[in-house]
Amino acid sequence: MGDVAVVGAGVIGLTCALRLAEAGHRVAVLADRRPSETVSAVAGGLWFPYRAAPVDLVLRWGQVSLSRFRELAAADGNGVYWREGIVLHRSAAPDLSWTAAVPDHRPAEVGELPDGVVSGVVCSLPVVDMPVYLEWLAACCSRVGVAFRHSTVESLDAVPQPTVVVAAGLRSGDLTGDGTLEPVRGQVVRLANPGLTRWVVDDDNPGGMAYVIPRGGDVVCGGTADEGARDLTPDASVERGVLARAGELVPELRNAAVLSRAVGLRPVRPSVRLDRVVLGGRAVISCYGHGGAGVTLSWGCAEDVAELAA
Repeated sequence: MGDVAVVGAGVIGLTCALRLAEAGHRVAVLADRRPSETVSAVAGGLWFPYRAAPVDLVLRWGQVSLSRFRELAAADGNGVYWREGIVLHRSAAPDLSWTAAVPDHRPAEVGELPDGVVSGVVCSLPVVDMPVYLEWLAACCSRVGVAFRHSTVESLDAVPQPTVVVAAGLRSGDLTGDGTLEPVRGQVVRLANPGLTRWVVDDDNPGGMAYVIPRGGDVVCGGTADEGARDLTPDASVERGVLARAGELVPELRNAAVLSRAVGLRPVRPSVRLDRVVLGGRAVISCYGHGGAGVTLSWGCAEDVAELAA
């Protein structure tokens, strides 16, 4: 197999690099940020196809990832858990297309629904502690020979490898000339975990989207979906709203200590771009635009990237 450069060290870039190396390619990851500094490290880590399209491909990619995460959850040290939770709905006709990828789910019982919630879906899904998982994923890459190069890639012409995978989140648009990528800002607060394991998603909360995702020692509470916003500074007033909504959903969190806070910019476009073109004699494989579903689609997309590279 040939030499491949992967631009980007987030969850998509690292997973693609791992699969390419396992397929026999010589792989180098080019990035100006460590995995812990990418938007992937901010993510709550719940498997859920948020702000990603088209539905048919998202479900296929998501199912591949779901299967892989189930295997990983049975092992130690990778930050992957398999946990039950509930997706709340406040409209009479919610979008349930995502449930086609989840074999075991059931309607929520009345006693499981907060006031104002019409219905809900209870299921078990992967919860990924992203800082731990990204470190584990990078270590897996190193074990199979992936090289890491600290580099700010301004142009694909500067990449010497005959095949390049563009997996650089929002920066991907600059490299490929794609003007359809837009940031959707998300702000989260990480609280000390008082012993919770059950996650809650309430995207239609009248006060703003809300989710509570217990991981290892922390609970990620969010969030926001600010279209076009690029400010990475946490907003104190937004944080107060996030904590208030989290406390209403899970009262045990009302006195939990704040461990950290963060902001990330989801790379959103009308649909995920995953294709292969030849430019100047070089194969360029695009894999970006995953919105808020990078970890959710990571393994499925990486499989397709490996096929395109072959």
